[in-house]
Amino acid sequence: MKEKVCNKLVEIYEGISYEQMYELMEVPTDEKMGDYAIPCFALAKLWRKNPAAIANEMKEALLPFMQELGIEKVENVGGYCNIFVNRAKYVEAIMSKVEQENLGVKKPGLGKTICMDYSSPNIAKNFHVGHLRTTIIGNSLYKLHEKLGYEVVRINHLGDWGTQFGKLIVAYKNWSSKEEVEEKGIEELMRIYVKFNTEKDAKPELMEEARAWFVKMEQNDEEALAIWNWFKEISMVEYERVYKLLGVSFDSYKGESFYRDKVPALVEELKEKRLLTESQGAKIIDLSAYDMAPCLITKSDGGSIYHSRDIAAILYRKKTYDFEKCLYVTGSEQSLHFKQIFKAIELMNYDWYDNLVHVPYGLVSLEGAKLSTRTGNIVYAEDILKEAMERAMKAIQEKNPSLADKEMVAKQVGVGAVIFHDLYNQRIKNVNFSWDEVLSFEGTTGPYVQYTYARAKSILRKSSGAQENGVSDYEVLTDDVSFGLVKTLLGYEAAITGAIERYEPSVVARYLITLATAFNRFYHECPIIQADDKEKQARLVLVDMVQRVIKDACSLLGIECPEEM
Repeated sequence: MKEKVCNKLVEIYEGISYEQMYELMEVPTDEKMGDYAIPCFALAKLWRKNPAAIANEMKEALLPFMQELGIEKVENVGGYCNIFVNRAKYVEAIMSKVEQENLGVKKPGLGKTICMDYSSPNIAKNFHVGHLRTTIIGNSLYKLHEKLGYEVVRINHLGDWGTQFGKLIVAYKNWSSKEEVEEKGIEELMRIYVKFNTEKDAKPELMEEARAWFVKMEQNDEEALAIWNWFKEISMVEYERVYKLLGVSFDSYKGESFYRDKVPALVEELKEKRLLTESQGAKIIDLSAYDMAPCLITKSDGGSIYHSRDIAAILYRKKTYDFEKCLYVTGSEQSLHFKQIFKAIELMNYDWYDNLVHVPYGLVSLEGAKLSTRTGNIVYAEDILKEAMERAMKAIQEKNPSLADKEMVAKQVGVGAVIFHDLYNQRIKNVNFSWDEVLSFEGTTGPYVQYTYARAKSILRKSSGAQENGVSDYEVLTDDVSFGLVKTLLGYEAAITGAIERYEPSVVARYLITLATAFNRFYHECPIIQADDKEKQARLVLVDMVQRVIKDACSLLGIECPEEM
């Protein structure tokens, strides 16, 4: 309808494009001011007329086409041309759209590939709440892009190379044993890693030993690589357990170690393009002209570093997947790193450099203190998820002890609460971790949305599939409450596209709260099961559409919806 009105106005008025008119047309916050409004202040400058006069002219111009455009009434108020739609036609149009394949959401991404780098924990370090953020945000962005038809390559770029493994080998040989590591797993690796970092200041020789062991790894020393691979296998068992709880999977686990043998070719290319400079024995790309620190390519001993491995990874991914975009979901503290490597790709004369996107998120702190594996100030992701599930189970036992599949529902609600809490807030905001806040089941929470879905499913079960007969009269859905709910359904596609444009899953999370609130108001104010046949039929169709959109939107956040709660 908005498209039709804009097209008609562009026909009537010269000197303004469809895009300009579409951008100008807005939805008023006060429904008394119409379903759509065109503020004429910008047009006043363009046409050198009073805004009120333009609004009046626009009203008069639209009057002959009201029936054609599905308009009920047009008013000019204070420089605005306010448009009231024919509600019955509008409801029919929206519900017909939602009934379409993919809930009426278009698929502009068909035939295009997106590479998405997220989660990427460091081997031999436990999966903590900080890793949880990148995993949850990245998984949602993957699902959002997939919804629009993109082929998404999910990459878990494991932090499985670097001097920290030299540190860990030294720590293992000094303060642990094979039996202890096999018994306690990653917990033991974490313990000795923290111990190394507390001991190294007093014993500088520890760092020298660590560097020596990492050099052995780079030189393919059999013992060094055997210990490294063992630590890696132990870590992957831990990570997969968390991923299973979250319902997350990946297409590639190629980590930093995969790209180390590709760095020599990168160095040669940079030499050919005259981009390498020597600095204290190391090879760098000088970025001072761009107000950035140098991009380190090789260390003084000739070894690779994460900058060079990341650039090699970009070139590999472009060649392998020919991506439309490559997204990196990492903490905001890595912003400079990505600016450096993206600038390096640009200087290498690859014209697709601007298809590389860093999607930063805020830090997670515990009672105001930054989380750190070096100091042991951490909250484990698995502990959070299990605690949430236990609290959900406790709530079920208190409120609905006869519920079927209690364990499954507790998992869906508990994990959903953690995910929704993260995604409801803008990703760039820092999070001060609080158990009470994360695991709350009241207010703007995941459980509130899930309960709304379960309520809708309960209504449909009681009606025994009556909604399948369709709507015979759309007029019964034109009261303010029903019409408001239908209009909210229309916003689903815009929420998805908005979330993708801004790499911001919170747009969908907040849409879900708006939809759940509108539905619950509808549930309380509009009788459904007790209504007469015509109203009951139409309202059940609306209930069915709402539950389908809630379930679909929740899935885009990585949340499952229980059929009963």
